[in-house]
Amino acid sequence: MKLKFYGTRGSIPICEQSFQKYGGNTTCIALCNAKNVYVFDSGTGIRNLGNEYFSNHNHSLTNVILFFSHFHWDHIQGFPFFLPAYDPSREFTIATIGRNDDYFDLKAIFENQMRKEFFPVPLEKMGAKFNFIQEETNLFKNDEVKIISSEHNHPGRAFSYRIAIEGKIIVFVTDVEHIDGIDPRVVAISKDADILIHEAQYTPEELVKHKGWGHSSWMQAIEVAKLANVKKLFITHHDPDHDDNFLDKIEVECKKHFLNVELAKDNLEVEL
Repeated sequence: MKLKFYGTRGSIPICEQSFQKYGGNTTCIALCNAKNVYVFDSGTGIRNLGNEYFSNHNHSLTNVILFFSHFHWDHIQGFPFFLPAYDPSREFTIATIGRNDDYFDLKAIFENQMRKEFFPVPLEKMGAKFNFIQEETNLFKNDEVKIISSEHNHPGRAFSYRIAIEGKIIVFVTDVEHIDGIDPRVVAISKDADILIHEAQYTPEELVKHKGWGHSSWMQAIEVAKLANVKKLFITHHDPDHDDNFLDKIEVECKKHFLNVELAKDNLEVEL
């Protein structure tokens, strides 16, 4: 089983030379085993995932399920460029867990994103078959995986995911603002995880100037990891103004407070 980061940048993709080490694609991670691919968010990183998946002509992967933490632009903008979605022989599931808004319509989000005013190919003409799962409860389960969600603070609502698969626990927490101390919901869903992926768009100093923006600092991510007793912390959703040198310095500082921490990079693979 493999965890791969296809996009680790926050807010907007970036491509300047000084941003190549950590990458410039917006949020997308994938958890892959012998048969299935579980994708979390479809920022611009999903384009590379699709190219890799399609170029191998791999039809042995029976399920590709896309889960979404939320639907801000940087977490869905890569979907129209997900090449396998144009293959009529493929079938995908698009899912959200725990949303119970009366007005919320998962399919409409992707239909609207691909209206002719925004994109030349409408959703229904892409080719692949899409199944939409809009689960109001906070649980998704099949024969091999159990995924639970928990809401956390972010404008427009956002959700953390706890994935239990093959004896491992991976937790994905992005676009979260801790208000009046660390959010206990985030600590609870992260408890004893093998891997915690937690966003940290800001430094502690920057966070003071960005209250209400819906994001965390690297120090808060470390606090969650400590409180939840996680084994490994990956920090992601890097600010588009933080270049490679800046992020190198942040990683050094992070390790002073939590040894088993790493700043995620585009195309980083973790074997589980």
